[in-house]
Amino acid sequence: MLESLASHNPDIERLRQKGYAISFDSNYLVIRDISYLDNNKNLQQGAIVSKVVFIDNEHVKQEDHQIFFCGSHPHQADGNPIKNFGGGEVNLQLSSPDLVVQRSFSNKPAAGYEDFFDKIETYVTIISGPAMQLFGEEANPFTFRSILGTTESVFKCHDTLTSRAEIGDLALKFKDDVIAIIGLGGTGSYLLDFLVKTPVKEIRAFDCDKYHVHNAFRSPGKLEISELGKPKTNVYQSRYENFRNGLSFYNKYIQSDSMSDLEGVTFAFVCVDKGTARKEIFDLLFKMNISFIDVGMGLDRMQGILSGILRTTYFSNETAQELIKKNYVPLTDINDEEYRNNIQISELNALNACIAVIKYKKIRGFYVEDDSFHQMLFTIDTLSHLGE
Repeated sequence: MLESLASHNPDIERLRQKGYAISFDSNYLVIRDISYLDNNKNLQQGAIVSKVVFIDNEHVKQEDHQIFFCGSHPHQADGNPIKNFGGGEVNLQLSSPDLVVQRSFSNKPAAGYEDFFDKIETYVTIISGPAMQLFGEEANPFTFRSILGTTESVFKCHDTLTSRAEIGDLALKFKDDVIAIIGLGGTGSYLLDFLVKTPVKEIRAFDCDKYHVHNAFRSPGKLEISELGKPKTNVYQSRYENFRNGLSFYNKYIQSDSMSDLEGVTFAFVCVDKGTARKEIFDLLFKMNISFIDVGMGLDRMQGILSGILRTTYFSNETAQELIKKNYVPLTDINDEEYRNNIQISELNALNACIAVIKYKKIRGFYVEDDSFHQMLFTIDTLSHLGE
């Protein structure tokens, strides 16, 4: 990444040529080996971290005049804290274990900073100047050290909004997850759309049906007439393969003998509408100790008006058998003609997928989890949400 950006951004190349230990981490520009004095005038090493805005995949610019700093507050040669250095304490873990942001600084010249080179040079002068005054060459920040990038994003376009929002530490909670989406019908297709944009390591999607007109009415994205009649897996692969890596589609059903297909999966979403198929999938997931969420929807038509319930049920390894005994989920085939006949209910499919993804992100610690609900029901008539 550094080589590519340096070749297209003269200010990044100037920083590298001058000898800064430059790298990119979680879409932040990082300058390590920044010498500074602590409150006892001892020599310390910190790192400058700056937000990056990607104009496209090859050109970047600054977001603002501020920086983050991995280290304590720098001091002057006389032992006093460096003044006129706004900002405050921050706690932000980047991908590299050694990069823990502890504070932010704000020093804005009247005319602003021309580019990254101008910005970094100014901050280094302020932070490292006193250390170089006392320790000379030992405090030289121009180490020409080559830093090996620690992570490669799963996304094919740069996710700068995560760094801008300063939630990189939360995004790391998904980095080792291998997700299986079993069924790409109405709710499954929206789950796929949401999870493609979540920084999980890998997504495996399974379905053996064709893509028809009714699928277009209850799935995200535009319709290409040429897609009709093709396998769903082919249609969705063509839609999402340019968005991220680690995305695989399998034109097949998950059955009792599909253990090899789920090898390495850490979490699954089951989105099928037949109870017998669901039971076979459940038994396999139980056998492989894979936690999962099952989604379902039941519709009724009374006096010409639709009502119904959306269901999201979470099966952890610890609670799976107990929940099966409570009969929360139908494991036999039932008649649900209203759902099959009413094709223009994409908002319900999307809502069902939203609830399931939110629950998954709660489980992973991205959203606050102030409940222990394993079953969540959303009723259409009262717009109420019940957790059990």
